[in-house]
Amino acid sequence: MNIQELYQFYQKSYKVSTDTRKIAKDSIFFALKGDNFNGNLFAEEALIKGASYAIVDDKKYNKHPKTILVKDALKTLQSLATYHREKLGIPIIGLTGSNGKTTTKELINAVLSTGFKTVATTGNLNNHIGVPLTILSMTPETEIGIVEMGANHLKEIELLCNITLPDYGYITNFGKAHLEGFGSVKGVIQGKTELYQHLKNHNKKVFVNANDIIQIDNSKNIDSVKFGSSNAEILVDLIEANPFVILKFNSLTIRSKLIGVYNFNNIAAAIAIGNYFKISAENIKEGIENYVPANNRSQIVRIGSNAVILDAYNANPTSMLAALSNLSSLSDLSKVAILGDMFELGKDSIIEHQNIVDLITEFKFKNTFLIGENFFKTTSKNTNIQFFRTFEEFKSHFSKLKFENETLLIKASRGMALERIIDLL
Repeated sequence: MNIQELYQFYQKSYKVSTDTRKIAKDSIFFALKGDNFNGNLFAEEALIKGASYAIVDDKKYNKHPKTILVKDALKTLQSLATYHREKLGIPIIGLTGSNGKTTTKELINAVLSTGFKTVATTGNLNNHIGVPLTILSMTPETEIGIVEMGANHLKEIELLCNITLPDYGYITNFGKAHLEGFGSVKGVIQGKTELYQHLKNHNKKVFVNANDIIQIDNSKNIDSVKFGSSNAEILVDLIEANPFVILKFNSLTIRSKLIGVYNFNNIAAAIAIGNYFKISAENIKEGIENYVPANNRSQIVRIGSNAVILDAYNANPTSMLAALSNLSSLSDLSKVAILGDMFELGKDSIIEHQNIVDLITEFKFKNTFLIGENFFKTTSKNTNIQFFRTFEEFKSHFSKLKFENETLLIKASRGMALERIIDLL
């Protein structure tokens, strides 16, 4: 069966599924494979649960009238997504970067959805499976698509661009994330700018943060819209971030529910993109002010007399520095940092963790608690810094402490699951 024929089946519902635990009625089930799973085993179950067809790539499981045998189920999913994207013919915005991708994607969606029927990446479904699923969740009613693209090695963004065929692109920043896969910050820049290269090759447009020299340098000779506090077509000014980011655009004061100076650029990007698509300044303001962060991303949680900055979804040296700098800049009198290990840093892991420890000494917080094998290997003469090899060790110590009128930052890589600390307070 070719893609055109498969597309006719897909058009009956505009639904696909890859997980038999969440089968959408009349969807097409794709039997994907991984290191620890084989979707072919569940093809018949998917049909029983309501899938209209099941795409398999092992002839042993091509036993049902509604199973369709292909060479590679994943590549078929990706090809169907690209074919659908071409048929849709709508503007699609692709975004990537080392930090802030998901928050920026949600902000863009919050702004654009005030004037258009939008579809944006759900959660962080931003890889070679998540991206085609995002595209295939768009229907003929969709007017603008917003696709987040993640990567931990070279050529990954290139692949996602070839699937998505974006008309517009934005890179949040270039930071010390996934160094294990990219090899260096230079590798990170090379990998992320595959988005720029794709857009340049296809005469498309990029949105560029005029305050970011690396973005400016890497977007030369590409059709661009620049935004920032100066030297830009779209001017956005930071008023304060103590703790919430307040900014000015078109004489309007916008009071966001996001914390940290580092979120200023994320908000400014959403403003710029909204403005480009002719969303009114009033609706831009509404979209941003109504957006509330969730999922452990820069949330403020009030527990008794304490304010907890919960940022435990992800961490790398760049975002960790930004979060610590933000904590230091707050006017709050008593500040505590609770940090967990940063993952996927490869050979630079201990160096980067030690760098963070050294910086903490400069910030002079009331107390700092460092959790995880990597932080445990670092050293400090600062008596206000305490080290714990495991979460359980920290939990035992933490239960003896009492916090009142404190501002606490909780930040770590996802695998540390430091949101568990909330239950200890």
